[in-house]
Amino acid sequence: MKQNPILESIVLELRRGMLVLAVMAQLEQEQYGYSLIKHLSERGLEIDQGTLYPLLRRLESQGLLESAWRLDDPRPRRYYVLSSEGRKLLPQLKEEWNQMVTLMEKILEKEKDQ
Repeated sequence: MKQNPILESIVLELRRGMLVLAVMAQLEQEQYGYSLIKHLSERGLEIDQGTLYPLLRRLESQGLLESAWRLDDPRPRRYYVLSSEGRKLLPQLKEEWNQMVTLMEKILEKEKDQ
């Protein structure tokens, strides 16, 4: 079933906003790209490589992630993990997220009651 293009656009915007938090939350433990895609997918969040890798590069350039190549795996892999700055920021982002969810629940509940 084909969705309304406006709905698709809005859903994409909402999704982009939550991907940063979802990725950072998974990178408290070191992971490489494919394992990150797999972990997120197992939790119900599908993300493709064309979205993930630019996001990882951006977060790294912002100083929130660190990465290193591992050559001892069967094939070379780049592993990512939160930097110390990312570790400081993650709890704050989680709190902001929780506040936004609470606010939206109140707004949507009010709409439902009217």
